[in-house]
Amino acid sequence: MHRSRLAGFIIDCLGEDLDGASDFWSQALGLPRRRDKATEDAGYIKLEMPPGKSLGEMDIEVQRVDHPSRVHLDIEADDIPAEVARLEKLGAKKIAEIKGWVVMAAPTGHRFCVVRAQSKDFEKNANSWE
Repeated sequence: MHRSRLAGFIIDCLGEDLDGASDFWSQALGLPRRRDKATEDAGYIKLEMPPGKSLGEMDIEVQRVDHPSRVHLDIEADDIPAEVARLEKLGAKKIAEIKGWVVMAAPTGHRFCVVRAQSKDFEKNANSWE
């Protein structure tokens, strides 16, 4: 049995100006950027929820990409191959494996990623699948 759940929303931005893209989305959504040199060097900038607001342990991130800009969601799982197999049975297709996560396409054509479980409250809030 493995567990999975929604991990967050990723704003994919085509181009090199990650700082400008994250500044726009920060201001547009009213969410301050969380500066972190390691994630910025990896092509991500996280946005934070303001005090008193919460999405649980979910992330909202701005990501530099080399494909057309879009928004996708991440599903975190404690067993990525098992979650990918479950989603394939539901009609999803595996597109690529990148740095330990899997890019998939739903039957509707929407892209999403299956990533390793990272949230502190993952065990408490994840769904169990057999």
